[in-house]
Amino acid sequence: MRLLLVTFCLALISCSTPRPTGKTEAEVLYKEAQDLMKESRYILATEKLNTIRSQYPYSFYATHAELLQADILFNQESFVEAAAAYILFKDFHPKHAKKAYVTFRIAESFFAQIPDTFDRDLSAAHEAVKYYQELLNFHEKSEYTKGGIEKIKLAQAMILNKEKYIGDFYFKTKVFDAARYRYLSIIDRFRNEPDLLAHSMIRVIESSHKLKEKEICTKYYNQYKEQIDQSQIKKLRSVYNNCVR
Repeated sequence: MRLLLVTFCLALISCSTPRPTGKTEAEVLYKEAQDLMKESRYILATEKLNTIRSQYPYSFYATHAELLQADILFNQESFVEAAAAYILFKDFHPKHAKKAYVTFRIAESFFAQIPDTFDRDLSAAHEAVKYYQELLNFHEKSEYTKGGIEKIKLAQAMILNKEKYIGDFYFKTKVFDAARYRYLSIIDRFRNEPDLLAHSMIRVIESSHKLKEKEICTKYYNQYKEQIDQSQIKKLRSVYNNCVR
């Protein structure tokens, strides 16, 4: 009996809460969803937004509802779903006034998915770099670019370590053709990482030596001797001499 009384009282309180004012029902529903989101009542907020999309699909607030739904997913830390929702919004509304914000949230959604260690799937890191870079390239004056460069560096460091890890794994397990392919990829993609470049250039020639391909050793030595950090030139020359002797 007491439980029924409490439930009844709560229902009365809920019913007595005034609805937001608005010119249309869609606007009222949207404002209700906003208020519910601020209170972290995401399920109820989503229900309001779904009503807008189903009953008022051509309303001014239908587009707002799409973006607010993506924000709800982000706040719930459902970052895979949030990224998909923001990307869908961006694709359908390419000239929207909040395009910089949407691009930022896509980048943030992917960044939040980056694993703690580089030996796992880093596809999210690649996507985070892609969208942070887009934000910096096309919305450089936006408030959302703050911290973007630092996060790009963090994501790229993970990617870089992963690439080196894979190359070294192939080399240590004597799969030298695959190792050389991986090191060549690193050299092509990470031109601003002198230590990694030197390591990869040396390993390309070492791998070619293990594959008994003297002409390939000579080809890459002539190419790399002008590019490698000069502190590593002696080591490069040494592995090359081992290959061609």
